[in-house]
Amino acid sequence: MEPIAATDQLSHSADLTIENIERLRELFPQAVTEDGSGKHVDFDILRELLGGELATGEEKYGLNWHGKRAARRLALTPSTGTLRPAPEDSVDWDTTQNLMIEGDNLEVLKLLQKSYAGKVKMIYIDPPYNTGTDFVYRDDFRDSIGNYQRITGQRDAEGAKLTTNPDASGRFHTDWVNMMYPRLLLARNLLREDGICFISIGEAELPNLVSLCDLVFGGECAIGIACRVAKRSNNKGDHWAPNFDYIVTFAKNRATCPPFSGGANTSAYDQVDLEGPRKGEHYQLVRLYMSTIENQNPEQRFWIDCPDGSKVIPPGSTFPPERPRLGDGIWRWSRQKFEAEKDRIVVRAVRSSNLVDQNKEAAKWNVFTKTYLKDVLEKATSKPNNLIEAFLNQIGSHEMTKYGIPFDYPKPSGLIEFLSDISRTGPDDIVLDFFAGSGSTGEAVMRHNAAASGTSRYILVQLPQRLDFEDAAQKEAATFCQELGRPTSIAELTKERLRRAGKQVAADNPMFHGDLGFRVFKLDTTSIRPWDPSLPITEQRLLGEVDNILPGRTEQDLLYELLLKRGLELTVPIVERTLAGKQVFAVSTGDLIACLAPHIESADVEALAEGIVAWHKELAPPPAVDPNAPLEKPAKFDPPLVVFRDTAFTDDVAKSNLTEILKQHSLTDVRSL
Repeated sequence: MEPIAATDQLSHSADLTIENIERLRELFPQAVTEDGSGKHVDFDILRELLGGELATGEEKYGLNWHGKRAARRLALTPSTGTLRPAPEDSVDWDTTQNLMIEGDNLEVLKLLQKSYAGKVKMIYIDPPYNTGTDFVYRDDFRDSIGNYQRITGQRDAEGAKLTTNPDASGRFHTDWVNMMYPRLLLARNLLREDGICFISIGEAELPNLVSLCDLVFGGECAIGIACRVAKRSNNKGDHWAPNFDYIVTFAKNRATCPPFSGGANTSAYDQVDLEGPRKGEHYQLVRLYMSTIENQNPEQRFWIDCPDGSKVIPPGSTFPPERPRLGDGIWRWSRQKFEAEKDRIVVRAVRSSNLVDQNKEAAKWNVFTKTYLKDVLEKATSKPNNLIEAFLNQIGSHEMTKYGIPFDYPKPSGLIEFLSDISRTGPDDIVLDFFAGSGSTGEAVMRHNAAASGTSRYILVQLPQRLDFEDAAQKEAATFCQELGRPTSIAELTKERLRRAGKQVAADNPMFHGDLGFRVFKLDTTSIRPWDPSLPITEQRLLGEVDNILPGRTEQDLLYELLLKRGLELTVPIVERTLAGKQVFAVSTGDLIACLAPHIESADVEALAEGIVAWHKELAPPPAVDPNAPLEKPAKFDPPLVVFRDTAFTDDVAKSNLTEILKQHSLTDVRSL
């Protein structure tokens, strides 16, 4: 049984450098060489293959700053961390597809690369605006996980704090750009080909952010910049009083990014179908007669029956079967469309109607059509204005006040819901926010789904930045967390907002039964003890022989680390079964099977192996064969990864026997932790 070593691909996140070299090798195999230390690019050959069109060290237009190379290396350096599940902090753990991840977003983005690369439809982030008082992330190239633990107080009492970035430091812009660059590089990898990235930003870093996005996404992928009215009045500023911020917008691939459609006024769709095929969908009523529509089509002027037996028609001087005169009222729909879509017609008694009855008197009824929000979102073609006036900062503050959660400067969830609408975020699409803050993006996705009966899902990432009771600006929030009995960190505010927002969305939309939960994961060091070169080799071997799993790590911790390193999503369905008295986990698709029990006795090996073989056949049955179809070579299924603890076996014989039994049944990828 092959062990999973510290250098194995399962012990760290995706190595983007190796992946990039592999892509290059597919295009230019002559330019990639290989030796004992790995694959390398021969740039002289690559330059020849490209006809000399390879950048040299000459000056060129672009954004350059101190630390640019180190920041790029930081993005390409694999993470040795993991994400540990926290069901106790979650809502609807067993069913939800939403994720809330606590941790340094740089490390988390690295860990998500294998599982979510090319899957995210929309990114929205609201990074620190770099006013001089906002914090700046301190990234450590040599020990990023250790740096994270120091920042969050896990490693020592004097952990490095998130710092202010005063203009006098001489690195006011440099520090901010160094923080953003590696995160944007990693974020772009996660976008789908039709994906879109929205970034809220203030005036101070707007030019640098645009140049940075040009560098990361390519200038040809720029969609534009929207201006958002943040405040109606403001007395700050030496000259202009700032009332705006900006939304910088870039596509992964502009050619495949669908055009924006005008944001619908979702609040107008305030009625819900209680039955029928569109049960639970939001709609608004629109009058079937509008005086602005004029023509002489007799098929648009006909009587409509009312519940009391009367008939109604738009006002005019002619009546069926006469041909209408120009100026006579007509319905928006033809008689044929009316008959075909009667399920969308509502005839309602009203106080004042612009219709007439069969006696040519003012009618007591009016006729409406149901216009469904989902249809509007899918078919809308009007373009949104790049001056956004409807989502003031105070709306975001009111939302948090309503939930009783103290939080400064939250973005209004309606703004992100609007961006989801115009970018055509649809069923099962993923929305990512790796500066989650108050959790506005999570609420926006829930409300977007409730309004349009959607199934979009979110991934939020928030640093558990400690709140300081001694800081006047943070004291109220720290006290709030303490009263909840939870750690005093911003991430706790995020989670509590998601819990309360989910309940509010359910109360506001009683017919909506979609996903209002979230799974919580927390960044930590890998659960698999790495080889430590600083220890004497005898001590290192002794540790490995005792147990190479860190103390305190559960079977569930190990399972989700395997999912990440295998490239499976963190919400993939997992099933459990007891085989030979041991708990065995399996991804429902059969890609991964794991028995992570700490002890496996020799007497149980055969029963355990046979149980796994039988279960795998259930998980991945062969495809149904059409007896009338021509004979074809049967489809090849890749063997699943089957994993055990290395120290669980009583001896090497037991481990070898289990491995051989599995391999006899084509389960050839057997590993040990």
